Amino acid sequence: MKLLFVHENFGEFGGAEVNVRIAASELGARGYTVGLLYCRATGRNEARWHETFSRCFCLPNQANIEMVEAVLEQFEPDVIYLHNMPDLEVVQALVESRIPVVRMVHDHSMYCMRTYKYNYFSRRICTRPFSPYCLFPCLASLGRGTPGGQALKWVSYRRKQREIALNQRCAAFVVYSNYLKDELLRNGFEAAKIEICVPLRTQCEGGQTTSLSAENLVLFVGQIIRGKGVDVLLKSLALVKTDFHCLILGDGNHRSYCEQLSSQLNLSNRVQFRGYVPPTELKNYYLRASVFAMSSLWPEPFGMAGPEAMRYGVPVVAFDAGGISEWLRDGDNGYLVHWKDTERFAARIEELLRNKDLARLMGRRALESIQQYDAARQINILEQLFQRVVQYAHASGSAGVAPACSEPGLARRQEASAPRARPNPARISTVDKILAAYD
Repeated sequence: MKLLFVHENFGEFGGAEVNVRIAASELGARGYTVGLLYCRATGRNEARWHETFSRCFCLPNQANIEMVEAVLEQFEPDVIYLHNMPDLEVVQALVESRIPVVRMVHDHSMYCMRTYKYNYFSRRICTRPFSPYCLFPCLASLGRGTPGGQALKWVSYRRKQREIALNQRCAAFVVYSNYLKDELLRNGFEAAKIEICVPLRTQCEGGQTTSLSAENLVLFVGQIIRGKGVDVLLKSLALVKTDFHCLILGDGNHRSYCEQLSSQLNLSNRVQFRGYVPPTELKNYYLRASVFAMSSLWPEPFGMAGPEAMRYGVPVVAFDAGGISEWLRDGDNGYLVHWKDTERFAARIEELLRNKDLARLMGRRALESIQQYDAARQINILEQLFQRVVQYAHASGSAGVAPACSEPGLARRQEASAPRARPNPARISTVDKILAAYD
């Protein structure tokens, strides 16, 4: 079977990219041919991505639809595995291609006009579905502009409506957690189409785990953006009385603010910002860590960073936000703290720094608990899903609806989605020319 991954990024960036790379690597090892269609390169760990994907196609800044059609004709995928893709014209071309599209939902951007599902000013987590409430009183039509550009940008309500409608036409959906599944249900997606699948590496190389040494290292790994709550982590660390050292690994548009805040809180001697660290080098930090701090305030769809620390036997302290509670059990394999409770967060970090026996016990439980997310087991779920949508497409002549679908207009869409014909040999040279123009 040929699988075409479609994602906005090529290379490491965040949790979505980890998921893409692990899934593609596992499926490739099982004999699948995996290709990638993407928008832009991140410049991070790209050599590993080239090793993972047999073909990589970069979308140009224009003529994207022509490029999509050319890639589909040349690569001939059996399934399109759609991840994050901001270009709705590309999404529409994919769902209308008569090839089954399975959509991996990594975050809230598909149904939230702010993309991060919390109030910008109070940071309170939103529990509402997409609706006119997003226009008023949420005022989500006014979004933050790009760095170096205008301070504000206009976010279209109708465009978000269209995005939801296009995605609802996918054959199936993959999510990280029951929390994210519930968000899709709130926004009108069908339960029968949704699978939960979280492929993670659950064993570290050599089976090593943290020594929980006297270094008392508190570790944060992730993007330094407002939703990750690094500023709140710093306020918590300012309350910790035990000697400690904190390393913050990552980068983002909130870093400068957090560095200034660290200085204001007199933490400069204990907190260091190291910037982006390649995944291949993170192991050395996990093996030194005593506690992993996950300070996210936005509703994490899952929170890949926490389980990544757990595979090294590092106990996690995190706020209860989004899907985190599905893998972090308070008092068992770490501590789950009430949302934005800095005093409690500080107390839990201090408790684990002081009590190494407790930290080791929680670390062992953490390592055991994430075995359920072992990549081999999780890819079995994904593999079975791909096989079902392909079988259904062949049997029904429809690539755009899952077997349980009974929505209005099904017959009309099935007729429009008849099995895609194999490419005409006479057009092969034209396709090659289009692709060559963007190589």
